[in-house]
Amino acid sequence: MRKNIVAGNWKMNKSLQEGIELAKGLNEALAGETQNCDVVICTPYIHLASVTPLVDAAKIGVGAENCANKESGAYTGEISASMIASTGAKYVILGHSERRAYYHETAELLAEKVKLALANGLTPIFCIGEVLEEREAEKQNEVVYAQLAGSLFDLSVEDFSKIILAYEPVWAIGTGKTASAAQAQEIHSYIRSVVADKFGKEVAENTSILYGGSCKASNAKELFSNLDVDGGLIGGAALKVADFKGIIDAFNK
Repeated sequence: MRKNIVAGNWKMNKSLQEGIELAKGLNEALAGETQNCDVVICTPYIHLASVTPLVDAAKIGVGAENCANKESGAYTGEISASMIASTGAKYVILGHSERRAYYHETAELLAEKVKLALANGLTPIFCIGEVLEEREAEKQNEVVYAQLAGSLFDLSVEDFSKIILAYEPVWAIGTGKTASAAQAQEIHSYIRSVVADKFGKEVAENTSILYGGSCKASNAKELFSNLDVDGGLIGGAALKVADFKGIIDAFNK
């Protein structure tokens, strides 16, 4: 059975003190409630060791926003998958469009990161998606196929089955634009078909595919009602407890 998941990506926001307060607030908001989805918060590195022990692990998973493609060594400023795991965090976002665009992360580099994350017991939330020009040229299927194939097709069935996918239409991130529910379902269905062709129907049916791109409380229920949309990777709306909880509640109504 694949899981419904709402994951927050804090990006480069919140001081350590603000992050602790946000995590505490979310923990309190979810206390005593029955959730119909898994909840994950992916924070800046400096928050991980403080936030992980603060939250109820049965309610909230914690993850990083990136990791290095090396195990250890003379790589000043980098943070390894094993370091992330040592904080108690269980997840890591890899391949986010901002990492691909601003830091020129390649498919090969991301393949290395995925393997190190898995080797250290982390669950990758692996992001794929097209930019506006590619969508307008109707190349979105071609783009996401290449991103999947370039970084994940060398994995064993067992390893691939540990991965969460997140489709992010890059043209909808932080722009206020959102893929329509029909557009989201169409490409999520295509992604699942690619996984089925490569790794088998059972694995595809058990793979959670999240939507990421200006998802908020007002549109989450419509997006999540699609057969192949299993939740969201949330940016701006993850930075306020009420906004984030409104999206989580889309699975509870």
